[in-house]
Amino acid sequence: MFARLLEMTIKPDTRLELINAIRDEVIPVFKTYKGFFDVIHFEVETDPTKVYAITFWHEEIEREKYTRQDFPKIEAIVGPFLTAPLIVRHCTVIEAISMKFRTPVAA
Repeated sequence: MFARLLEMTIKPDTRLELINAIRDEVIPVFKTYKGFFDVIHFEVETDPTKVYAITFWHEEIEREKYTRQDFPKIEAIVGPFLTAPLIVRHCTVIEAISMKFRTPVAA
């Protein structure tokens, strides 16, 4: 399983609007990829201008395809809410204990 970590620094008091835009405009794009598994959003309790999103992918090739084909569209959707450039990191899931993650993780 593979992940994509996105760090966003957002304008004050725009978190709810950003989450709505992600839910309404971004997640439908994710769902067009057969390798997409899930997305989780986090707000930093001590800094409400920091929001993290982690997408999980069954297939690395689908994550890479999304990065090339649709991520520029996503940047345009979330761009108006940001005060700094997005920070993106690609990760390999080493271990997952959540019952939702039933797919075996490669060693």
